[in-house]
Amino acid sequence: MCTVVIHVPEGAGQPVRLLAVRDEERDRPWRGLGPWWPERGGILGVRDDRAGGAWLAVDPAAGRLAVLLNREDLSGRSDDEVVSRGSISLDAVGAGIPDRPRTRGFNLVEVDADGAHLVEWDGLQARRTRIPPGIHMVAHHAVDDPATARIARWLEAFRAAGLGPGEDWWMPWLDVVARATSDPSASVLRRDEHDGHVLESLLLCAATVGPEGVDVRQATPVSPGRWDDGIVAGLRRGIPSASARREARADGPTADREAAAQ
Repeated sequence: MCTVVIHVPEGAGQPVRLLAVRDEERDRPWRGLGPWWPERGGILGVRDDRAGGAWLAVDPAAGRLAVLLNREDLSGRSDDEVVSRGSISLDAVGAGIPDRPRTRGFNLVEVDADGAHLVEWDGLQARRTRIPPGIHMVAHHAVDDPATARIARWLEAFRAAGLGPGEDWWMPWLDVVARATSDPSASVLRRDEHDGHVLESLLLCAATVGPEGVDVRQATPVSPGRWDDGIVAGLRRGIPSASARREARADGPTADREAAAQ
């Protein structure tokens, strides 16, 4: 459930690039990237309206981004003993997450201008490790873990594709995403039945995080879990850059809401 492809540069001063795919139930209400938590002081995110949390969160002023992926929980805790994972990415770009979260297991990709880390929480033990330079994939196991079929099948293809020039740096990766749909068992865009629920890829986000700030673009497939060329157009339209959002906040909450709607 959910996939992240990430490029961590070799040298300092270069941005981290990330492509994240959100898998969720089609009918579960959600909102695209926006300032949905006014109490959190300018943090933006992709909001899950049922639980009120975020799948992906960004603090443009601090230059931080976090994206959440589900992971098997090994704790044996009952539902009454856990809380929603929805606050994890919001906390990660804010004050930080606790050492022992009261949530089910998760993987959390944290990115800032200095690089990227993966937090792995299985309900028993948390581990935070730096993601090394290069192109990597994260799903519901460790970084680059071939136990995930799409990682075993497509990691080397993402590495061979590399990054494109300019603002369309994500185009070679999208070519791999499109090719991957030929094999539903290992596709990056997915339609899976899991624990009685059908989970589909509903959203793609492409992000650049570096010394110059954060830029996040989002696109929704016409049909969840299926490739279409409108994904490319959606990412090219993008959303206002982090610098534009800082200017918008200077004009007040109304301007910020208008920026999120673009």
